[in-house]
Amino acid sequence: MASLWRIRSFASPLLICIAVALITYNAILFSTNARLHSDISTSSLHFHRTISVSHKPRLFHTAVTASDSVYNTWQCRVMYYWFKKARESRVGSDMGGFTRILHSGKPDSFMGEIPTFVAQPLPDGADQGYIVLNRPWAFVQWLRKANIPEEYILMAEPDHIIVKPIPNLSVDGQAAAFPFFYIEPQKYEPVLRKFFPEDRGPINTIDPIGNSPVIIEKKSLGKIAPTWMNISLAMKKDTDADKSFGWVLEMYAYAVASALHGVRSILHKNFMIQPPWDLEVGDKFIIHYTYGCDYTMEGKLTYGKIGEWRFDKRSYDNSPPPRNLPLPPKSVPESVVTLVTMVNEATANIPNWESSW
Repeated sequence: MASLWRIRSFASPLLICIAVALITYNAILFSTNARLHSDISTSSLHFHRTISVSHKPRLFHTAVTASDSVYNTWQCRVMYYWFKKARESRVGSDMGGFTRILHSGKPDSFMGEIPTFVAQPLPDGADQGYIVLNRPWAFVQWLRKANIPEEYILMAEPDHIIVKPIPNLSVDGQAAAFPFFYIEPQKYEPVLRKFFPEDRGPINTIDPIGNSPVIIEKKSLGKIAPTWMNISLAMKKDTDADKSFGWVLEMYAYAVASALHGVRSILHKNFMIQPPWDLEVGDKFIIHYTYGCDYTMEGKLTYGKIGEWRFDKRSYDNSPPPRNLPLPPKSVPESVVTLVTMVNEATANIPNWESSW
């Protein structure tokens, strides 16, 4: 584990103090007893049996980390609109409270619209130009300082749209997570062994997940978050890890931290879809619009090339999308049509959408 604590060589004095305290905290609470990892089919059967026996909601708190940029803020506003609609649409829903964890270090003008916890960013230079490193540090602060009544946490992101009420998919101490095809622990075993030594178990102990979407017991996340922060910082400093993992580095760090604390995840492919590659909404719970959607007017996908019709969140980094975006051409998949329709409904109903930026 020596590589894990190399954070000390580049963190500021303030961060070193924080990290030392958190590392001590980890050592006290760390558990090496990994739970058994259920496959998708088994976990689904178990979940349905659990629901049929008990009707008592197992509430989870939804948390989204964000900066104060226009880009992050308009996504959070849309996300919160659909969170409220989903929660209110079902009596006895497992969906509890909501918090935007704002890691800008200061309040913004949307505090009254979206329940918000203000977290401090990492010290100057500590994120090494990779702003996502503020995410685990923001979660550490929120978990330590906020009053969170729910016993479970759903970690989500600004570019998530909740299509229907999400049940608590966590079962028997295991988290529930979406499996990402590009998180490949076996492929990067030599690099990951710097942070997950062989004596901690086989490399497939690391689940192919990121931190979002994940439903997890609050007490488990309280143990994982400081380690997640430390590993993220250490990976960013490590040349091999930084080069290997790139923009998903913090996701690998979360997966490693979870494995180190013996928290396995039930993998739910139906947790979310990612247009334009996923074509139908079906029984999924979340639309994650991380990829651009570009089409000809005949409905042919032109990914990687700006289409005659397009929806890409990156088109709105300095100003929010206008109300009443044009719908996709005919023959464009249902997932993309649903995405744009839901963005339009949110922007039409959120007060002062175009005048409050």
